[in-house]
Amino acid sequence: MGRIIAGRYRLLDQVGSGGMGHVWLAHDQRLDCDVALKEIRFRTMPEGNEEHESRIARARAEARHAAVLRGHPHVVTVHDVLEHEGLPWIVMEYVAGAEDLRAWLARRGPLAPAECARIGLAVLDALTAGHERGIMHRDVKPANILLAPDRTGTPGARILLTDYGISVQPDSPETRWTRTSILVGTAGYLAPERATGGPPTAAADLFSLGCTLYFGVEGHGPFDRDTDLAAITAVVLEEPPPPRRAGALRPVVEALLVKDPARRISAENTAAALARIITPEPHPPTRVDTGSQPPWAGLVTSDGPSAPGGAVGDRGSASPHAYTPTVMGSGSPAGDQGLAAPAAYAPTAQAPGAYTPTTPGPGAYTPPGQGFGPPGYGAPPTPPPGPGGRRRRRRPRALQAVAAVLLALGLTAGGVWYAMAHKAELPYGAEVGLSEPLQKGDCVLGDPAPWKVAGVPRLTLDPSCKALRPDGQVMALYKAPSFEIARRQGEDQCLERTKETAGRLAWNVRSMAVVPTREGFGATGGNVACLLVGKDGPVYGPLGGLRPYGMTFTDATQIQRGDCLGHVDGDARVNDHYELVACDKEHVGRVVDITHLTTYAPGEDPLDQANAQCEKDAPPEKHHYSPTTHWSHGLRSTGIWSNGTYLVVCSIERVDKALMPAVN
Repeated sequence: MGRIIAGRYRLLDQVGSGGMGHVWLAHDQRLDCDVALKEIRFRTMPEGNEEHESRIARARAEARHAAVLRGHPHVVTVHDVLEHEGLPWIVMEYVAGAEDLRAWLARRGPLAPAECARIGLAVLDALTAGHERGIMHRDVKPANILLAPDRTGTPGARILLTDYGISVQPDSPETRWTRTSILVGTAGYLAPERATGGPPTAAADLFSLGCTLYFGVEGHGPFDRDTDLAAITAVVLEEPPPPRRAGALRPVVEALLVKDPARRISAENTAAALARIITPEPHPPTRVDTGSQPPWAGLVTSDGPSAPGGAVGDRGSASPHAYTPTVMGSGSPAGDQGLAAPAAYAPTAQAPGAYTPTTPGPGAYTPPGQGFGPPGYGAPPTPPPGPGGRRRRRRPRALQAVAAVLLALGLTAGGVWYAMAHKAELPYGAEVGLSEPLQKGDCVLGDPAPWKVAGVPRLTLDPSCKALRPDGQVMALYKAPSFEIARRQGEDQCLERTKETAGRLAWNVRSMAVVPTREGFGATGGNVACLLVGKDGPVYGPLGGLRPYGMTFTDATQIQRGDCLGHVDGDARVNDHYELVACDKEHVGRVVDITHLTTYAPGEDPLDQANAQCEKDAPPEKHHYSPTTHWSHGLRSTGIWSNGTYLVVCSIERVDKALMPAVN
């Protein structure tokens, strides 16, 4: 942790590990965003070694294959592949709050068949997109399927296939780095034809998908054994135990686990079967036997005469006015989000060059007519009155109107109750009290003041960020992979992200991590807010890199080492008449040190005492300036001197008051 990769990516936390390397959460310092970095781990081997070259080639292939599927809603996006100190690294999309399927089941237990089918349909969609481009994944397993919140924060709504590390294009002219004598894949999830030396095919990926779905509903793989050799032997020679919890999913799983690839179910039929589990086909409408009618069948009710030959109230079965669901356009690919459960992730727009399915490929599933609501949704239109239809009685109409008003009032009251009952939790809990997630740059006030308590006090926002002299400011956000990691590592992560600014500030500050609650984790996007708060008093306004150029310093506590200062009209000797300016422009002075008075003489001029302290602690020659042309000017903190803290900021300026040249 803390290493800088390729001069750009700071490693923040290890979030995963596998046979080929580690996955890190990293911060892209150039774009100021978080990414995932996959480190291809080597055993001790010299550069130029065949295995060394193989690992680099695999990293490039993974990036290239995943990049082909860039923009697909169920594939983790790969941004770049690079080499650092002789090792390959892959820069990928960081999926906040994601858990792989194995970890998901470890926390929650086996999946319901319909939920497992939803996951399978999404993974199949990603696989089919790759197969249509000749890319075989070769390592479909629970650890390579990520479940993450969608934009609404619904856990597990996004489903992503990751790790194309051993994927291959069999017909590609690229160099093949996998030796034929080595099995590539995960024991227990390999297709039998692959375990016996056959080529990678789309059917082999489907077998691995079947093992994964089996794991999803049973909590263990169909060929789990004590050793890899035993697992591979079972894949080739043994039939899997029948899944006991699969329900409607069982025929699909068993059809995927057929050992002969020629007899294995196709991707198209798999998609159709999974879609039927997620959205069952409606039953045909029940028809009444009109040959056996009750004696009152022909009577006229207060609502008018019945249709000829029809039973009273029979207006919704085979009437020509019956509701007919709209048919969706053909060509929907396997795993189209229109088929998924309500929580499924459905992107609204795709970036240029994104994967856009057009016509169904060999494994695509085109659903039958599919309405925009569940089967039977919506009432059929009222049929026209029969011949010579009577004027309806007014009393039932009035009763209907009253009932409609009461129903509307009830629905409104119910909606208010529902909104109150389901009001979003305070993201940081009742103790902190904020109703919205903190953002970078937010200034806060504490009650009690942060310097009076050890933990996180109750916080309120200070929108002005200076008028109320805030107690602290959010300097960074740490996006944690899970609530547990946020709670365990939030404080250390925030300390790491704020220590550089804290070390340059004149005022004593401390890092504070505001960690969301488990319930509020999704609402914050998994972000821990990293604050700097005053140790002995307020911070007086924006801090560090969040201060805009041209701002006037209201107190020396806002100044930090390395700042370049400009004059504001008025007495140049007093610190609150300086402004922050860019160092690549001419400036009045440059802050070189921060110190304190060793002794304070109440009867003497405080400015003279500040200057004398800077001449002692930060003379010009110490910072490579000529003492004949420059002097060390002491800027005192008027705000905290009254509290007995005699802080002094030392700025090197020219004796003749001329401007200092720009610094590149």
